[in-house]
Formats: sequence, C-alpha cells, structure tokens
Amino acid sequence: MADEKGLTKRADDFAAWYNELVLRAELADYSPVRGSMVIRPYGYGIWELMQRGLDDRFKATGHQNAYFPLLIPQSYLEREKQHIAGFAPEVAVVTHAGGKELEEPLVIRPTSETIIYAMFAKWVQSYRDLPILMNQWANVVRWELRTRLFLRTSEFLWQEGHTAHATEAEAEEEARRMLGVYREFMETEMAMPPLTGEKTESERFAGAVRTYACEALMQDNRGLQAGTSHNLGQNFSRQFEFRFQTEAGGEEYAWNTSWGVSTRLVGALVMTHGDDAGLVLPPALAPIQVVVVPIYRTEDERALVLEKAGTVANVLRQERVRVHIDDRDTLKPGPKFYEWERKGVPVRVEIGPRDVAAQKLTVVFRRDIIPEVPRKESMDEAVALMTIPRRLPEYQRALLEAAIARREEHSHRGVTEYGAFRDLIEAAAGFVYTGWCGSAECEAKVKEETKATIRLIPLEEFRSSDRPERCIACGSGAAEEVVWARAY
Repeated sequence: MADEKGLTKRADDFAAWYNELVLRAELADYSPVRGSMVIRPYGYGIWELMQRGLDDRFKATGHQNAYFPLLIPQSYLEREKQHIAGFAPEVAVVTHAGGKELEEPLVIRPTSETIIYAMFAKWVQSYRDLPILMNQWANVVRWELRTRLFLRTSEFLWQEGHTAHATEAEAEEEARRMLGVYREFMETEMAMPPLTGEKTESERFAGAVRTYACEALMQDNRGLQAGTSHNLGQNFSRQFEFRFQTEAGGEEYAWNTSWGVSTRLVGALVMTHGDDAGLVLPPALAPIQVVVVPIYRTEDERALVLEKAGTVANVLRQERVRVHIDDRDTLKPGPKFYEWERKGVPVRVEIGPRDVAAQKLTVVFRRDIIPEVPRKESMDEAVALMTIPRRLPEYQRALLEAAIARREEHSHRGVTEYGAFRDLIEAAAGFVYTGWCGSAECEAKVKEETKATIRLIPLEEFRSSDRPERCIACGSGAAEEVVWARAY
C-alpha cells in the first residue's frame, strides 16, 4: 500500500473522503454483485472484535446463540401485513431452484422475526418455557437502491436478538435493557457516544409497538442510526399462533422483542474518529494496537533491529497487546509510516540501530490526544514497555471524551423559531432539539421542507432541562421534545 496520494479532505467532500478511506485502508471493496461488498481481512478484523465484545455482553445477560434459515417462505412475511409492507421494496425472492419453479417463492431474509416466532410457537407450551432469549449472527439481504460501503449495502452482516416473554412489562424491560447494552458497547469499545431514545411512529420498525434507537453524530454532522431495539408486543405471536398456558391456567399470546446492530458500525467507527490522514481506531477495536517498524540500511543492522523488534513484541503480547512487526523489505520506513497511519493503528514503535544501542524506543501515537502526553516520544525501552499498555486505555478514553465534546458542540437546544431551525439544518449544524406536537403531518412537513427527520424522542438523560413548549412546525403545544438531523 505505497500509494502516496492523499485522501480528499473531509471539509471538501466528506462522502468522497469516506469512500476513498474505506477502500485505501483495505476495509472493504466493491463486489461484482450490485450494491454488495467484500469485507477485506482488516475490516473483518474490526468486525470480529465488535462481535466478540457484543457476544460477551449478550451471554452475560442470559442470551444464547442459535441459527435460523436464510430462506423464508413468502407466506410467512405476508402474515404480518405491517411487516411485509415495510420490507416489500427491499425483498429479494427466489422463485426457481433445482431447475424447477418453486411451489412457493422463498424470501432471502431481510430480517428473521417471522421464521423465528413460527419456531418459538412450536417450542413453547406454558409459561415455564419462557422467557426465550436468543440471538443469531447472520447475513441479511435488503435490495437497496442507493448503497455505500458498510453504511447501506444489499447484503450485510449483523446480529439479531429475538426474545419471548410472558408479560408486556418483561418485553419492555428487555427492549430497554438491550438498548442500554448497545449504548454501553458503543461508548466503551467504539468510543462513540450515541443518544438513546424512542422512534416516532413513522420511523418505527415495521410491526413493532415501540422502537428504541442509538443515534450517533458523524463528523459531517449527519445522524447515523447505529442500533435499534424493538418491543414487538404480540403482533407476531398473533400471526403465528404463538400462545402459552399462563400460570393461572388460561391462554395468552407471547410478548416479543427484537434488536440488532450490523456491519454499519464499522462505517460509524470510520466517520466518528477518522481524520484527513486516514482511520483513527480506538484500541479496543484495533486489529493491530501496536505496529513495530524496524529501521535499517544493512543486513547486519536488519538482523540486530529485527531481533529487538521481536523482543519488544513478545513483551507487549504478554500484556495482551495486539502487535504486528512490519518487517517487509519491499517498503522503506516512510511509506510504512504512511500506511499504518492510514489504517489507524493506535501506536507505532520505531526501532533503529541507534535505538538498540541506547536501549531506547520511539513511541508514536496515531493522534495527539492524551493530555500532557506527546504524540512522539523517545523513551527508555523498559519504561516504554511498561507505559504503552497503560496508555492504550488512556487513548481510548481520550477518543471518547473528544467525541462527546464534539457531539455537544454540535447539539442545539432551545430552538423555537422555524426560520432559525431551518437555517441550522441547512448549515448541517448537527442535532437540533425542538418541541413537536406529535402529529405525523408536522413531522412530514419538516422532512419535506428541510430533509431532516426526527432521529428520536430522547430518553430522560438526554432531554433538555427546559422542556420546549411549542411545536417547531405548527406552533401548537408540544407533546414531546425531539431531536432532528439530516441522516444517513
């Protein structure tokens, strides 16, 4: 990856910067199938770390992994009318197989509620069989018209949790719990601070009673829906006769939830932290946390420096640091530095013959962001090997704090005049908090006139201290405070 051409500047064309970076950092590439992507090893390495972090959290909250079929009978989707109406434009259908036309078309799963709740109905007889707490890691297909690598592709990877409960209160608690799990993961491991709240009816998942979401702010001040959690009520249970005998001896339909995040999170990571030089990866999700770059001219120097590089790498690995030694002879140190900066590796360690002789290491952080710590520093080897594992969490926290500060800087509260609101949206100002009367007409009017949507009705923690009194669109009394933004 010795291409020295710089990336398009974010300020000049954020979309071009993003597309170039995903390709040139070797995260993904376009596939021969329209709208689909090939996730390359470095990008998949990030996704694997995301999977690991999320899967551990799911299991800690009592969920088990399972797997359900990719192909779903078309009649299953048609049973839940809201559901099929919501997905109809995106559904891909298999009509022929084995050289014959199928008796019933099969849908390539856009999501799995229908087939999962049909199976739950087989397995559950009484309240003693509940709750069911399941998750699956899978691929889905949604035939998108406009695609962008990671953010919106026709096929993508995700996890989808599906649960069944004996009461509405348990289902609501589950939906909110998993929203909290997502938020904690995004803050702790992605260093990306989302808002959390409820979606309006027009933005609700097809077939859900309530949809909750994590909404993150990207560097171009557009919102990105990073994860959703749905209280499905009894809608799917009724369609699939998913009933159980209650403790009192009666019969009741089960209450369901579903929740998911996808490889869209990789795109969110790029747009939250990246800069004009390339990726900036938080250490928790960096496939390589430290890259060691040996510097030498002669074969004798090469042997000396590589031996030291191996020693340094082994010590760091014992501290559970993910280390890579870049010992390629085909590239000089400069292009190597350029490549690893492009790939967002948190720490680079440079070792030359003089460093070996002086028992020193040159330690370079990808970003100058840790308070009172220089970006580049020559350190005694023993000190550096103790310091690097300690500073990785500091670097992680600093990225989160910077992202929180940026979100708050671009959040606008107390906006009451429609003209001022429109100006903020037109200027791509970020999150704009206003009052809303609750009418779909006002929501649609604002969307049509500004291309902004209600990203969510914020949960208590994110609400303004002074609740808006008037709807931004019609001026009547506000039923809710909402957050608007243009979004991906």
